[in-house]
Amino acid sequence: MSLPRRRIGQLSVSAIGLGAMNLSHLYGAPPPVEVAESVLGRALDLGVDFFDTAALYGFGANETLVGRVLKPHRSRIVLASKCGITGIDGKRVVDGRPATLKRTCDEALRRLQTDVIDLYYLHRLDRQVPVEDSVGALADLVRAGKIRSIGLSEVSAATLRRAHAVHPVAAVQNEYSLWTREAEIGVLNACRELNVALVAFSPLARAFLTGTLRDPQRELEQGDIRLDMPRFSAQNYPKNLELLKPYAAIADAVGCSMAQLALAWLLAKDDFIVPITGTKNPRHLEENVSAASVALDAATVARLDRLINQHTVVGARYNAATQRDIDTEMFAESPLREESA
Repeated sequence: MSLPRRRIGQLSVSAIGLGAMNLSHLYGAPPPVEVAESVLGRALDLGVDFFDTAALYGFGANETLVGRVLKPHRSRIVLASKCGITGIDGKRVVDGRPATLKRTCDEALRRLQTDVIDLYYLHRLDRQVPVEDSVGALADLVRAGKIRSIGLSEVSAATLRRAHAVHPVAAVQNEYSLWTREAEIGVLNACRELNVALVAFSPLARAFLTGTLRDPQRELEQGDIRLDMPRFSAQNYPKNLELLKPYAAIADAVGCSMAQLALAWLLAKDDFIVPITGTKNPRHLEENVSAASVALDAATVARLDRLINQHTVVGARYNAATQRDIDTEMFAESPLREESA
């Protein structure tokens, strides 16, 4: 199967990529290994050739999984991973020091069973380390032939500009979807200006935009990251569900599923945006990838923009403690609204 192509720096990738995080990390219990392997294999069958993982996911387990399954296909895929957050003694640690990034790159190469990582992101800005120092270490890895290009994750436009002055940045990976619009504050314009791709994670709003999650407090497993997110609280989620009836009507008018509509909206926004979806279900993967064939006209995009946005969604993106670790811009009213407490 052939998918439309998009550019990330010098790399050509399928217009929709696969994020492998929830095969190992933070969305309840990981699926059985044979299911995880089938998701990765089915993605290849569907024409996906852009795969995203990180040292943090499963504290190395996800890189190991991705490396083992995709090794036979390494020459025809674009492999992305991330450094700067690792698991130490079972705890998440942000560490952007140059020596740490170089060491964890070597560890990632071994787990991924490859000689080079195509796109290597700084997973989080370490506020104790100037971004210039962290990116300088990644630039050393480019020169050493261990990585091909540099990315940043969950950063602001100002941080992107500082990093890009040290070494060209190929991609910024930030959350972007109809219900998470913070990228529109500054990062999208900075990416456009600097010729940087925006890799959009959680494009389906962590399943909200699929219409399949009705009661998070009852349906989600213990340990699922969404249970600590204000938008999924028992107070806020029912209010957000009210947006889905008119949203479903738009999907019906277009002739696609709700999940496909969310992805088609992102693809229509600009050609430097590359959404990556995550799933434990091969059937959902097939549905998501098929969104590449859904074309939206300008009127439909504008209608979606008006329906679901930072003014209509109730609750902040993250709780206050989590948000403190993230460099992205915030809408002034969203993180401290009463509903987000």
